[in-house]
Amino acid sequence: MDIAALRAANPEHWMRAAAIRALTLDAVAAANSGHSGMPMGMADVATVLYEKHLKFDAKAPDWPDRDRFILSAGHGSMLLYSLLHLTGYEDMTLEQVKNFRQWGAITAGHPEYGHAKGIETTTGPLGQGIANAVGFALAEEIQRARYGRKVVDHHTYVIAGDGCLMEGISQEAITLAGRQRLGKLIVFWDNNNITIDGTVELSDRTNQPQRFKAAGWHVIEIDGHDPIAIDAAITKAKTTSKPSMIACKTHIALGHAAQDTSKGHGALTDAAQLAEAKAGYGWTWGPFEVPTEIKTQWEAIGARGATERAAWEDRFAGLSGRKQDDFTRALALEAPKKLSATIKALKKQISEGAPKVATRKSSEMVLEVINPIMTETVGGSADLTGSNNTKTGDLGTHDIDNRKGRYIYYGIREHGMAAAMNGMVLHGGARAYGGTFFTFTDYARPSMRLASLMKIPTVFVMTHDSIGVGEDGPTHQPVEHLAICRATPNSYTFRPCDTVETAEAWEIALTSKDTPSVLALTRQGLPTLRTEHKLKNLSAQGAYVLAEATEKRQAIIMATGSEVSVAMEARALLEAEGIGTRVVSMPCWELFEEQDEAYRRKVLPAGPVRVAVEAGARMGWDRWLTGERGKATKADFVGMDGFGASAPAEVLYEKFGITAKAVAESVKALL
Repeated sequence: MDIAALRAANPEHWMRAAAIRALTLDAVAAANSGHSGMPMGMADVATVLYEKHLKFDAKAPDWPDRDRFILSAGHGSMLLYSLLHLTGYEDMTLEQVKNFRQWGAITAGHPEYGHAKGIETTTGPLGQGIANAVGFALAEEIQRARYGRKVVDHHTYVIAGDGCLMEGISQEAITLAGRQRLGKLIVFWDNNNITIDGTVELSDRTNQPQRFKAAGWHVIEIDGHDPIAIDAAITKAKTTSKPSMIACKTHIALGHAAQDTSKGHGALTDAAQLAEAKAGYGWTWGPFEVPTEIKTQWEAIGARGATERAAWEDRFAGLSGRKQDDFTRALALEAPKKLSATIKALKKQISEGAPKVATRKSSEMVLEVINPIMTETVGGSADLTGSNNTKTGDLGTHDIDNRKGRYIYYGIREHGMAAAMNGMVLHGGARAYGGTFFTFTDYARPSMRLASLMKIPTVFVMTHDSIGVGEDGPTHQPVEHLAICRATPNSYTFRPCDTVETAEAWEIALTSKDTPSVLALTRQGLPTLRTEHKLKNLSAQGAYVLAEATEKRQAIIMATGSEVSVAMEARALLEAEGIGTRVVSMPCWELFEEQDEAYRRKVLPAGPVRVAVEAGARMGWDRWLTGERGKATKADFVGMDGFGASAPAEVLYEKFGITAKAVAESVKALL
């Protein structure tokens, strides 16, 4: 690649892009860690995007109608940090850039949502960004249909590399986007033919442009170092109703001795090579030094959107007061005032009627009263709508001819669905929930973990939560999944025992602002256990006394979900023998852990023997059995110690010993 020719062809553009390359080299060298090559290779694309197309205002980074820029190839984080610093984002100071990858800096090794303004999502696990972007684009479509083009009309731009496109989640993402014709989604493929191990041909031979075309995308192939071609491609992409993939032929680590090699992917820290690369760029300034002329040009780019933002504010003020309030409330993740009263009314109705239903059906009953008043909810399922019970009549199906529809048929794409849901929440103004079988959290897991890491309130509706699945057998019967979910920091795992607890779980999930929720729901019917109406949300305490001992208290049985009714039956057997037994329902361990010790001691006092019953693995239960004033010699667990089997649910519970009789015998053996 002739660097001199590139410099001569577009000198002003070249120096603006060189600022990104120089800052990247300096930051990675100072940290002695990081990834230099991608920012150096994609600097031309990023420069043209920010200068000529991206709608943003660096002084108002949260402007709702800004374009979103997502760096799916998150290892190249210095590209984003350089752009934010150069364009004048207040929190991205030069000092932060100098402290790249250091303790306490907002310039983490991979972009972290919440660390700095302008970082739209946490990327690093490859493919997540492009899959999140589908959710961003879906949220934009839904909100544009609801509020009108005058206040919602923006694009989502993504830079993705070969790693993003090799990861399986990318296939789920691009086929969903193609099916939904998300014309506001534009992906730049950094086509540099290099991975860590070597050239792409070592491991892949996919014709990526043909792959995207097959999925229904508009595809343009360009020289990723030609600013005129880049500008023309973006201009064209903005006119099509299809999502666009712009294949940018680039040179990784452009202008460096490691250009076009796998070494160019990583940390380029050799001082002599760094100096030689900068000399080739015509960059004569010292480390972290950007001349005033170039910084001023970049700051003008950062201020370019101020006029458009002001015009948008005028248009927003022209909306009806109700629409303004609705838009602002949803953006702030504030639940409507009606929600609390609506949940209370449903709880009262259920306590009085005491239906026996599966908690997946309970969830549908709750959504039927919530969705009409929470117009920001967006539901969906990974091809299990009738099993997950996630669709209510008022939502309407989101499709090309019904952009107001709030229900999305995700197809068999658990990973892509979970990532898209995260993207909708990150976009703002949406409360996304979606369903699959609990065992398939294995397929959604990376996105679920990132929701917890990013502190966003995505809701994962996971039905068929135990061996209660029955005849589908052990492949569909989750055993270890509750333990995995509970082990995840900053996540609520709810396993409600009946419709009342399900309603309470939904209320918590839909009022949370910074914690995702997992609702583990049954296939099999469960009795209503909360037959005495309580205004208070007892599930918000995580655990509570569902039934007290009538005789002197000798035992405490703890349970969640479908096994709470087993615990209640065991209590009846024990009480009939004069053994005073308390039953504690524990719908959400994480919330119970948050309670003060006085409350936890009240629920789990020292003295009585303790037995826990849950149709899952024991892992985690010892916190409550032998901790919290318990003793190992006075504790036992009734549940699963292996995988399930294929048989009717009631047979499985009997064969695996998860019965009221077994629980009662366990208690008596400890006394």
